[in-house]
Amino acid sequence: MSTPENARAGHPILWTLAVLMAAVVAFIAYLVFAPGPTAFAKGQRIALADYHDKDPTGVPDELKSASLEVRGEYLARAADCAACHTVRGGETFAGGRAFILPFGTIYSTNITPDADTGIGAYTDADFLNAVHKGLGRANGKLYPAMPYASYTYMTDADALAIKAYLFTLKPLHAPTPTNTLAFPFNQRGLMSIWSAMFNPDKRYEPDLQRDAVWNRGAYLAEAMGHCGECHTPRNLAFALNNRKKFAGAVQAGWRAYNITPDRSSGVGTWSDAEMSQYLSTGHAQGRGMASGPMGEAVDASLSHLQAGDLAALMTYLRTVPGIATDDLPVLRTTPAAATFAEGGSFSSEAGGSAVYAGACAGCHGWTGVTPGVASVTLMGIRGVNDATATNVAQVIIHGGERLAPDGPLNMPAFGSAYSDSEIAGVANYVTARFGARASALTAAEVAKLRTQE
Repeated sequence: MSTPENARAGHPILWTLAVLMAAVVAFIAYLVFAPGPTAFAKGQRIALADYHDKDPTGVPDELKSASLEVRGEYLARAADCAACHTVRGGETFAGGRAFILPFGTIYSTNITPDADTGIGAYTDADFLNAVHKGLGRANGKLYPAMPYASYTYMTDADALAIKAYLFTLKPLHAPTPTNTLAFPFNQRGLMSIWSAMFNPDKRYEPDLQRDAVWNRGAYLAEAMGHCGECHTPRNLAFALNNRKKFAGAVQAGWRAYNITPDRSSGVGTWSDAEMSQYLSTGHAQGRGMASGPMGEAVDASLSHLQAGDLAALMTYLRTVPGIATDDLPVLRTTPAAATFAEGGSFSSEAGGSAVYAGACAGCHGWTGVTPGVASVTLMGIRGVNDATATNVAQVIIHGGERLAPDGPLNMPAFGSAYSDSEIAGVANYVTARFGARASALTAAEVAKLRTQE
């Protein structure tokens, strides 16, 4: 029989279990009931059918009278489908691109109209299920590497226009490589739980307190371009944490920087002209060059948007609450010393100074401000002022090309020319000489970055 002493002894255990259970429930509720992508605006949302201002969905006015397939092509570019469903150097939309995650690798699928390995057998309902619900044919669960939790806000009409365009393409027989995910992440059935928690499965609802331009920008950023999938941090369940909306994150081994209006670590000091130039060409004077996933987004998507859509996108971005990213300092704008000899204490940074002198100084110079060729200046660029040196190292490894106002930019890829330690050294040298805070990148970290490509 239980004695009073035993009962009293059991009370602390029961209370501890109750507190732990309450903490778990509160934590799950905190994740599940997070704000939606446009909740910061705090306006009244209504169904699109009840919205009487200009329809923020579909294509811009210039394409309203175009064929369904032409409209679908524009929308496919706005949704940036090609970037994920194309292997670098491979056939467009044939899939097979690897997404390296902490728990394994996922490969994108073939979305050409091949009946066996692509989407050729998809009905309209099948396609909408994939785009909105993350369901493949035969109720197969898709991983959220396919950003269906963002695409769910896309209208049926726009999704089916994209399907109509994709079905005009040449069918390509391209089986998707097998994913290599560790247990339990290889259990697709678990995606039902994830979707129930983090996919609202509803279409875009305009904000009555905002004008049609803002709503168009919101639709482009959230339902189509899914900007948050790269620029918003994720929670422990790998869903977007919109409490830190657009505050920056690491994707595919590159750092997607803060794009909130914060003036120190975001884009609050960018002019409309600078932002428009960057989004449409991948380069803006004094702001640097888009490389890696952002460069792909420019090439495959943003550079194809009409000027009015770019303006709407910028209008929306300007209204997102500014959030400071703690590890991003205020950009340094004072030039460095004019000669190598005046380099200072960082001049022998793990051999980086010698690499810079031999491979970099000829184009970039020693001060960080290149007279007559402003496009290659290093001073004031976010990546150079990032003490992780992640993007600096990636650009050194992979190079990059852009078209700038003063001529084409062609940063050679040095990944095969230099060792991991040499790349770490020159990246650290660049941030120390031209940035606000020196980095301490290691050879091991560079080796890992190479695998994230």
